[in-house]
Amino acid sequence: MKTLRILAAACAIGLLPLAAGQAQPVQATKNPSAVPDYVPRSGQPGKDVVWVPTQQVLVDRMLDIAGVTKDDYLIDLGSGDGRTVITAAKRGVRALGIEYNPDLVTLSRRAAESEGVGDKARFVQGDIFETNFTEATVLTLFLLPDLNLRLRPTILGMKPGTRVVSNTFTMDDWEPDETIVVADNCSTYCRAYHWVVPAKVSGTWRLGDGELKLSQNFQMLAGTLMREGKAQSITEAKMKGNEISFLAGGQRYTGRVENDRMSGRNEAAGASREWQATRSDG
Repeated sequence: MKTLRILAAACAIGLLPLAAGQAQPVQATKNPSAVPDYVPRSGQPGKDVVWVPTQQVLVDRMLDIAGVTKDDYLIDLGSGDGRTVITAAKRGVRALGIEYNPDLVTLSRRAAESEGVGDKARFVQGDIFETNFTEATVLTLFLLPDLNLRLRPTILGMKPGTRVVSNTFTMDDWEPDETIVVADNCSTYCRAYHWVVPAKVSGTWRLGDGELKLSQNFQMLAGTLMREGKAQSITEAKMKGNEISFLAGGQRYTGRVENDRMSGRNEAAGASREWQATRSDG
């Protein structure tokens, strides 16, 4: 963290535009192909961030926590030297790195070819705020909170169930679904946060002869279930992508949301039955 504090002090007096992440440097050669021995240095300044490489042990854990599979499409925002994208590709995942610095893009492409994953690991030079990343099923990033916050509206608009993993930095009041800390073989920036983009369910739902009213704060829910003329407050209510769960009247409801419909099962006293709901507020 010492390097970051020094950079923060420099930023405070106007010497550097500060951010810390997987690199978007502004210093780049006009012809990066002419510098095959280019070696990035940790802390080098960039467009929105300074470049600090993610330690490999954390890269591995970030992919683990996201549960990546060969069916995923991973996009790394500010891909730096390409290690997250290349590591994902080695697991059989189709992956894309978006990086502002053309030298780092060239370096990453060469590394992918050298590692034998040039067919799955792709890198493009671009600005993460101007490049479409919404097709990803897994999104990784190492950016400061203010940049995460700028990206957050776009991320929350992505397909429900999209997994997002951030090295070290949070999404302000969007609480993570899971946090990991790597204790072994990791010296700095050893924490990662995991979110699953929630479906939007706030509103009124018709549930058989009853009514479910929901308010939503990111993945967390509150509300009431009206059954047989009685209103029951729901508790332990949460979205995980398209999956919904809550307690009401001593019963556990679990289900899945697809557009304007919910369906699932509720359990009480060892019995289980199906339930369905339809959005009734348009």
